[in-house]
Amino acid sequence: MTVHVVGNACIDTTFRLPRFPNVGETLNASGHSQGLGGKGANQAVAAARTGASVTLWTAVGRDADGLRVRNMLDGEITALKITELDRPTDCSTIAVDAVGENMILSGIACAEAFDPMHQTSLATEVRPSDVVVLQGNLSLEATISCLVMARAVGARTILNASPLAVGAVVDLACVDVVIVNEDEAMSISGKTTAQEAASVLLERGAGSAVVTLGARGCLLLSDRQSHPIVIAAPVVTVVDSSGAGDVLCGVFAGYVSTGMSPLLALTISVRASALAVTREGTTASCPRPDDFADIMETIRLEKKW
Repeated sequence: MTVHVVGNACIDTTFRLPRFPNVGETLNASGHSQGLGGKGANQAVAAARTGASVTLWTAVGRDADGLRVRNMLDGEITALKITELDRPTDCSTIAVDAVGENMILSGIACAEAFDPMHQTSLATEVRPSDVVVLQGNLSLEATISCLVMARAVGARTILNASPLAVGAVVDLACVDVVIVNEDEAMSISGKTTAQEAASVLLERGAGSAVVTLGARGCLLLSDRQSHPIVIAAPVVTVVDSSGAGDVLCGVFAGYVSTGMSPLLALTISVRASALAVTREGTTASCPRPDDFADIMETIRLEKKW
């Protein structure tokens, strides 16, 4: 089985601040760094570190940043399928405050122009046993066409519907698992609680809905359950919350692709996400194989599984 992650890759520049600036205010950062980012790249790396076979389908510009993205992904992913476009490579500026909360600004010229169904061989390489993962950085049309193709082939589909375009109406008929944070779930559904929002996501066609709840863990509801399951997160000291949702999504996809039950895969994913927020960076914060071994041993000792 292969996890096909279709999404963006970018260069992240992270600034550490005592607090977020007010409108028109300039703040000097206590530190800054650059590294690999982008929801597609983050999730592909997270999935690969579970031991899954992963192919990343992404687009970069014909520039120095595009080459940097290639070099940083080298050795992390089983197969890299990179489309070069005559646009600047995507980039993000991330502000992280003293308690680890973040604000992100992204330039997504390549992601907006990336059309995997027409610019790549994705449609001929997905197999019925595979898992196909998408996010919200590509155009809605490109995202839906990839999901429709994957469902037609018989692959399992995962949609991390983030970031959401203003006014976007997300069709979930071709989505096996939709993963959104609490605010996104409420925005999509028009509801005011995570459980109600998850129910609406199922009504719109998703087979299962995962609503992430930050430090509280996540909620899982599927069309085979009468009641939601809440998976609690361990208590940790947050250093940087950016990329935590990508770790959860990628780890979940990686373990599900190996045949693990969705509930156990999600339990591990919540622990992995909690570990990631104790570290700096986005892709850089992603747990490694020895971390996953420790997480699974902890779950076993706690008799959580």
